[in-house]
Amino acid sequence: MPRSGPLDAALSAGGLHSRLSDAASGVGVTLRGVRRIYPTGLEAVASLDLTIEAGAFVAFLGPSGCGKSTLLRLIAGLDQPTDGSITFSRAASGASVAFVFQDPHLMPWRRVLENAALPLELAGVGERDRKDRAMAALEEVGLADAAVRYPRELSGGMRMRVSLARALVTRPALLLLDEPFAALDELTRRMLDDQLRALWQKLGMTVLFVTHTLSEASYLAERAIVFSKSPARVVADHTLALPREREHALRSTPAFLAEEQTLYEALVRGEAT
Repeated sequence: MPRSGPLDAALSAGGLHSRLSDAASGVGVTLRGVRRIYPTGLEAVASLDLTIEAGAFVAFLGPSGCGKSTLLRLIAGLDQPTDGSITFSRAASGASVAFVFQDPHLMPWRRVLENAALPLELAGVGERDRKDRAMAALEEVGLADAAVRYPRELSGGMRMRVSLARALVTRPALLLLDEPFAALDELTRRMLDDQLRALWQKLGMTVLFVTHTLSEASYLAERAIVFSKSPARVVADHTLALPREREHALRSTPAFLAEEQTLYEALVRGEAT
């Protein structure tokens, strides 16, 4: 099925799908009639039409197994649609896509700096340049002081931050995250939510974030798309009426709780569809 645009690249052993880029301006994504049927006959994604604007932060919500992760993989190019097309708004060379999974997939025999630099190494960037850029990415996620440590010496939250730095080192135009903070404690999760949103505002990339957590979707995203149970169909496409600048106190406000309730009701409809 047709899939055009500059975002095709190779999946590295570290769980990151990327191509070297010097800029992080976002890229728009358009899906038309996208459908995914597996060889077993299981339809994971129904005929789906979506338009994601460049620079958007969009949360994907829906019942477990509804096809959210499949959709993310289709957009990344890690899988191909059975029918339909996925196109991108920018045809200029140098745009990139990065994928962060729930498991950080760090190489245990490599130090933090070497793990973060892996995509640049695979792209043939010289050692000095890639280490400088990897250190800058680690600084962005608050881990510069852990550069010489090994993954076994890090907490779960720190390992996830290394994974995020590894994704950011290529300055992606499109960042795809599949429940990256799901296994973390609430305090660490909220801290990483803040870091991710701050990085999105700073870098201007397009972010697509799969989550099962209503509060996380409401806090992070500007727009939330709620899917039905499998095969995935859009139940709600909701723009969140919340300020661009967000702090923890926002979570207890009536406006925030109202947005959570709106998404909850959409999820209930999705389960019943």
